[in-house]
Amino acid sequence: MGKTSFEELCFRLSSGSSTDLSALLPEGILQEVGHFNVFNLTEIMQTAREKPTVPFDCRAFYKISLLTGQSVAEYPDRTVDISRPSLIFSTPKSPFYWKPVGIQTGVFCVFTAEFLHPSKSGVTLEELPIFKSPESPVYTLSDADIIHVQSIFEHMNSEISSNYAYKYDLLRAYTLELIHLGQKLQSKTILHSGHTASERLTSLFLELLEKQYPIENPQQKIALRTAKQFADQLAVHVNHLNKLLKDTTGLTTTELITGRILQEAKVLLRHTDWTISEIAESLGFSDFSHFAHFFKSQSSFSPGTFRNQLKSLNYT
Repeated sequence: MGKTSFEELCFRLSSGSSTDLSALLPEGILQEVGHFNVFNLTEIMQTAREKPTVPFDCRAFYKISLLTGQSVAEYPDRTVDISRPSLIFSTPKSPFYWKPVGIQTGVFCVFTAEFLHPSKSGVTLEELPIFKSPESPVYTLSDADIIHVQSIFEHMNSEISSNYAYKYDLLRAYTLELIHLGQKLQSKTILHSGHTASERLTSLFLELLEKQYPIENPQQKIALRTAKQFADQLAVHVNHLNKLLKDTTGLTTTELITGRILQEAKVLLRHTDWTISEIAESLGFSDFSHFAHFFKSQSSFSPGTFRNQLKSLNYT
C-alpha cells in the first residue's frame, strides 16, 4: 500500500505544471518545520487533474475536511454516508476512500505530524482522542458549528498567504481549534454510543431540552422553544425528529417541549415572587396574554388563578 506525500498531494490537486505546484505550496513552507496547506474543494474539482484513486490509500499526512455535499466515505471495514455538512478527520493510520455524489463544496487542510510537533503545539497527535478512536471520525455539524468551522478555515486561508512572521503559529492554533471541536463532537457521540441511533438522538434531545432549566432569575431566558429550533441544533430534519420522538417516547417534539415549559411555569409561579410578565418573558413568550393563553390551555387555570389557589392552600 503506497503512501501519498504532501508534495504529491499538491501535485495531484494542481494541473501538474511546476508553476501550478508552486502556487499551491505557500512561499517559505519548506523552511518551516513540517508542512501545512488549505484547499477549497470547489476550485479543486473544477481544475484538478486526478490520477486514478487507490482505494484505502495510506497517506503520509493528516487531513481535516469540511464537506457540504453528499458523498460516501468508505473505510476497509465500514461505509459512512455523508448527507449533511460534516467535519471529517483522517490520519496516516486511518485510510479511506472518499466518493463524491453530485456537486461538492467544502474546504480542507492537510498537514504533517511535524507541523504539530509537541515542541511547537504542546500536543502529541497520536495521543489525541480524535486520532485514537476506532470510530469513524465523521461528525455532522449543527448550524452554529458550520459557521464556526467555516470561520476557522477562512482565517487559515487568509493567514497562509500573509507575510506575518508568526503565521504558522496562528495556523497551528486554528488547526488545534478544529481538533478540539472534533473532540467535543466525539465526546457527545461516545456518551450515547451504547444505545440505538433512535435512543441516542432522543437522549440528545432531552439533554438539550433540560439544559435550559431551571430558570434561576428573571433575566434568564430559554432560547429553544420550537421543534424546528431543536431539530436545527441536532442537525436533523424536524419531521425525522418528530417521528423518532413519537416512536421512542409516545409524545411529539412539541408535546415534550410544551410539557417542560408548563412544568417550569408552575415551579416559578409556586416558588418565586416574580411577576407573571417576568415569568412569561423568561419562558420565551412575547407578552403576558400569550403566556396566559398557553397556561390556561394546558392547565385549565390562568396563571394568576393558579398562583392564588396555592396561596390560599398555604393559609389553610
